[in-house]
Amino acid sequence: MVFYFTSSSVNSSAYTIYMGKDKYENEDLIKYGWPEDIWFHVDKLSSAHVYLRLHKGEKIEDIPKEVLMDCAHLVKANSIQGCKMNNVNVVYTPWSNLKKTADMDVGQIGFHRQKDVKIVTVEKKVNEILNRLEKTKMERFPDLEAEKECRDREERNEKKAQIQEMKRKEKEEMKKKREMDELRSYSSLMKAENMSSNQTAARISGIQEDKGNTQTFPHFSMSTPPSRHH
Repeated sequence: MVFYFTSSSVNSSAYTIYMGKDKYENEDLIKYGWPEDIWFHVDKLSSAHVYLRLHKGEKIEDIPKEVLMDCAHLVKANSIQGCKMNNVNVVYTPWSNLKKTADMDVGQIGFHRQKDVKIVTVEKKVNEILNRLEKTKMERFPDLEAEKECRDREERNEKKAQIQEMKRKEKEEMKKKREMDELRSYSSLMKAENMSSNQTAARISGIQEDKGNTQTFPHFSMSTPPSRHH
């Protein structure tokens, strides 16, 4: 069984927060987490594993402050020791940074990169936050493996569509380039033909002008003088 909560801030749409019932369920949450998930846990104390699912394209730095505090208060409230303490540190990191090896106990995890682990401090319990989250609480029995596969399949299809669209645009650009090259080639050919035609016309015009400037003289016939008879 997985518990789901809804959190939102003034300037953002709603976020889904979820956590497992016990450490055995935490194993499945670790195994079938999404790249968009952020994992929360009380630092150095036993607590529930709480996950925040970011919107696609968001990073850990994009978490609204109100949503971050909702997650921190929820994980603190679900720590046997932490719920009784003030100034509790809560660590959080992307799901992809969780490290699980065969020699670890059930529900136990480590980190691939310690530098990617962030800390937020919860000074004291705020009932207003917990009561608001409790009103959104839902219990589900999800098929985590199937949901993860569905998510991954959609991502693969999106990437495939993006690649196809990119290829279509490249093909269209190549077509436009060929058309422009052909147009420039045709324009150059027409320009050359026009120049040739103009040169020919100029030569013909010059010849005609030369003919027009040729002088003509009247024709005189030479007649034989009449014979004189004596």
